[in-house]
Amino acid sequence: MFTEPFISSARAQAIEWQKVDEILGRKPAVSGEVHRYGFPRSDLTVTLDGVTIKPTLALGGWVAFMPMHGEAMVMGDLVLLETEINPVMAKLIAGGIEITAVHNHLLRASPATFYMHVGGHGDPVKMAAAIRDALAVSKTPLASSAAAAPPAIDLDTAQLDQIIGAKGQNNGGVYAFAVPRRDPVSEAGMQLAPVGPMGVAQSINFQPTGGGKAAITGDFVLTGDEVNPVIKALKANDIDVTAIHSHMLDEQPRLFFMHFWANDDAIKLAKGLRAALDKTASTKS
Repeated sequence: MFTEPFISSARAQAIEWQKVDEILGRKPAVSGEVHRYGFPRSDLTVTLDGVTIKPTLALGGWVAFMPMHGEAMVMGDLVLLETEINPVMAKLIAGGIEITAVHNHLLRASPATFYMHVGGHGDPVKMAAAIRDALAVSKTPLASSAAAAPPAIDLDTAQLDQIIGAKGQNNGGVYAFAVPRRDPVSEAGMQLAPVGPMGVAQSINFQPTGGGKAAITGDFVLTGDEVNPVIKALKANDIDVTAIHSHMLDEQPRLFFMHFWANDDAIKLAKGLRAALDKTASTKS
């Protein structure tokens, strides 16, 4: 369906990004030509194994627009309660947005949260309006709030960087890594770049829980032959695998997303995650 490998900056600038911003009620994080809008479920208090989950650990809904053919591709991941799934889905379908997956990422969380992955191609202003209309039938906060300074990360972040082999970032009090795969990833014939904002980098998040410990979650982005080696590496290091599934419909190479959870010594967990990363075709600085 989509054949062009890229779109020029001039054509990307033709998109009326200010209108998209106004409809979605917030400013995006801009990476290259990708505009990513966050919709964290800051209204929810979700606990798992006694840990109160920060929105940036596992409740950070988002949509990202990538220019293509004078229009845009949109991809995203909406965080919903069980009762919100079908009302949101009905609105998205009515607005021409495709549903690409609905599933859990966590286990044992209270209340249970579900993740609706979405995609589309067309006029970004119209797609933004459809997404906002859909989110409006959930309790997802739609009014933007001033970003507060993130709390300090009470972990040895330099050692975490060294072990993971990438530079993490303080994302709202969560130390977050995005580790790209070495092979390019495309969806419907369009290369997804940059991969982190489009949701196809290995995502690894550490939320400090005191005394050098951290709750970890995120997802590995895997080809089929990597799935079971990564499962074995995680389980050998006492890291739970909580979900394995697809997020997209037409990606190349075919990818599977493996979500995980543990709450233990952060350095120990980082070493376990590094052992799992070593089973993947991922970059290492």
